Amino acid sequence: MVTDGAVHVLIPTPLRRFTAGEAKVVSAGATVNELLDNLGAGFPGLGERLRDDDGQIRRFVNIFVNGSNIRELQGADSPLHAGDEVGIIPAMAGGR
Repeated sequence: MVTDGAVHVLIPTPLRRFTAGEAKVVSAGATVNELLDNLGAGFPGLGERLRDDDGQIRRFVNIFVNGSNIRELQGADSPLHAGDEVGIIPAMAGGR
């Protein structure tokens, strides 16, 4: 269980199969990259859904820290602090 530097991560429905159905998990990391490393280690299969083979966040995955898209911050190097809320939002596609 993570307590120091705990970050709350909102898991979208399509990825909850990797978190035993949990909609919110607690993890840690000084940056988004470290958080993703820890999520991948703690929830096997989740990391591959968020990053490509080169370790880059997949284009169709949006990550928000306290409501701000990390692409508008410092990307995967965006810093995290205890109590932050990170939302993982897969992009939707479709239509005509």
